[in-house]
Amino acid sequence: MAEDGWAIRRVDWGGKTAPRGSLLFLPGRGDFLEKYLESLDHWASRGWAVTALDWRGQALSGRLGTDSLTGHVDDFGRWVADLAAFWPAWVAERPGPHVLVAHSMGGHLALRAVAEGRVRPDALVLSAPMLGFVRHGLPTGLSRWLSRCLAALMCAIGDPRRAAWGQDSEKPGQVPAGRMALLTHDAARYADELWWRERRPGLGMGPPSWGWLRAALASMRWLDRRAVLSRLAVPTFIAAASADRLVDFGATVRAARWIPHARLLRFGTEAAHELLREADPVRGRVIAGIDEFLDQAAPADN
Repeated sequence: MAEDGWAIRRVDWGGKTAPRGSLLFLPGRGDFLEKYLESLDHWASRGWAVTALDWRGQALSGRLGTDSLTGHVDDFGRWVADLAAFWPAWVAERPGPHVLVAHSMGGHLALRAVAEGRVRPDALVLSAPMLGFVRHGLPTGLSRWLSRCLAALMCAIGDPRRAAWGQDSEKPGQVPAGRMALLTHDAARYADELWWRERRPGLGMGPPSWGWLRAALASMRWLDRRAVLSRLAVPTFIAAASADRLVDFGATVRAARWIPHARLLRFGTEAAHELLREADPVRGRVIAGIDEFLDQAAPADN
């Protein structure tokens, strides 16, 4: 439950006295906890007390828009505030060390919360963090300026809560054709997501709203600065793919260069966006890299 009474879904694995420490996992835009059960169970098996959340306004934490499919938020600061409010109570009830693991939009929000000093994990892990959108060959500055102008215009001439693009299907909630190619090379893991969406329709989410895009671009602009990221003192591990067709790999490389002592695990065309749900050769390297990093950056309390 958020401070304002909004119901936010939380799921826990492992006991409060787990010997390894405590791990909080945050999913991406349009995600839901069930997609990551395989990874969450892995960390629990290594002794972590695992907690995962659905962000306010998506999956089973309700909606902020006018319908059940469009993903909307007015300001990413709302999500940062939710995380900041949750963090101290979670730390107080769970054994240390306390680590934060987050994917895509969750990675953006986790990094922003750390950069603002709102949360102070012992270690931070980011999977394909959403630090910029794919630029389609345009220079970074021009791409972001054009995107901000378009989002501002569309919010000004209509309801910011309306979808920024169509469902690409006449059946509400049906995933667009070609979506798997953006996310993973593993057909079985992609099918697992569809299985959950079919059995729990409330998990599904479609395109973002124009208001979400405007808020995302504003938050990215603030976070993508050396002056902000060079102040971070939290050990940070980042996994990203240069072939990612959703988020800007260049922005991730800049962040890894600016964050003191950050580690960057790079992939190429063998990986798409959902690194924790990729084919075994990729996912195995990601999981092993995270485990090794956490063993060094956040060793178990004695």
